Amino acid sequence: MNDASADNQTREAAPPRPKKRDVHGWLVLDKPQGMTSTHALAKVKRAFGAKKAGHAGTLDPLATGCLPIAFGEATKTVPFAMEGRKVYRFTVRWGVETDTDDSEGKTVASSDERPAREAVEALLQRFTGVITQVPPRYSAIKVDGERAYDLAREGEEVELEPREIEVHQLDLVGFDGDTATFETECGKGTYVRALARDMGRVLGCGGHVTALRRVEVGPFHEELLISLDEIERLRQGPPGEGDLAEKLLPVETALDDIPALAVSGADAARLRRGQAVLLRGRDAPTFSGTVYVTAQGALVALAEIERGELLPRRVFHLPDAARAPV
Repeated sequence: MNDASADNQTREAAPPRPKKRDVHGWLVLDKPQGMTSTHALAKVKRAFGAKKAGHAGTLDPLATGCLPIAFGEATKTVPFAMEGRKVYRFTVRWGVETDTDDSEGKTVASSDERPAREAVEALLQRFTGVITQVPPRYSAIKVDGERAYDLAREGEEVELEPREIEVHQLDLVGFDGDTATFETECGKGTYVRALARDMGRVLGCGGHVTALRRVEVGPFHEELLISLDEIERLRQGPPGEGDLAEKLLPVETALDDIPALAVSGADAARLRRGQAVLLRGRDAPTFSGTVYVTAQGALVALAEIERGELLPRRVFHLPDAARAPV
C-alpha cells in the first residue's frame, strides 16, 4: 500500500465532525480560575455544538464567576448585558504592589506597613461615586492599535490615560490585617485591580488582588451559574437525567431593563421586513427611546420609538417552536 492510499484510508476512517446547530439563548457560566474568557467560551460553544456564541464582558484568567454567554440570536443583545450593573467580590493583599496589580505579576514595590481596619474603612467613601482611574498596564485597552498587555509583555512603557468610572458601592466584608475582602458594584470600564492598587497607594503600603469573583452582570447572578463540569456531565449523561438545553435562558433575559411593547401579528411582520410601524390609538406609548417588541409572547425586534413611529433596529429570527431558548 502506498502512502497516498494510506492517507485516503485514514481520511475515510475519521469520524465526521458533529454538525453545528442553531442554538438561541443565554447561559451563565461559572468561569474557573486560570482560564481565559475566550477559552471558556470555546468550551461551552463546543459542548452545545452551537454555530454562533459570544460572551458579555471579559474576565481575567485569575478571576472566577459570572460569564454570561450568548448563543445565536442572543448575541444581538450582548451590548445591553454589558451595560448592566456588575458586582465583584475581591481580596487585596497589603504590602506588595505588582506590575499587573494582581498575584500573577512581578513585585514592583513592597512595604512592612499594614493598615488598620479603621483606615481601610475610611477609604471606602473616597473610592465611591464618580472617580478617576488609570487602567492597569496589563489590560485590553488599545494603544496605537495594540493591546496594552501585549505592549507591556514586550517590555514597552505603557502610559494609559486616566478616565472617569463610577463605583456605585464599595463595602469591606472581611479583614485580617494582611488582607481585606471587598464587595463592589460598579459601572462599565471599572478595573477592580486598579481599585486595589490605588487603595494600597493611598494607605502607603501597596496592594494587589489575590482573588476576584464576579457575582453579577445585569440580570445574570450567582444563582444562575453553571460550571464547566456540570455542562460536561449533562452533555454526556443518559437521557432523562437533565437536559443541557434546560440551562439556557431566553434571548430577552438581557433586555430586563428595557421596556417591552406588544404589537399585532401584522405589525410584527412589518418590523421583520425592516419597515416602520405607526403607533396609534389610546394604547400607543407616549415615551420615546429603545424598546423590545413582542408579538403573542415571541420576541420580534429591538426598536426605537420616535415621533409616534416604531423603527426596527435589530430584528430577531427565532424558531417558531419556542422563539427561545433553543
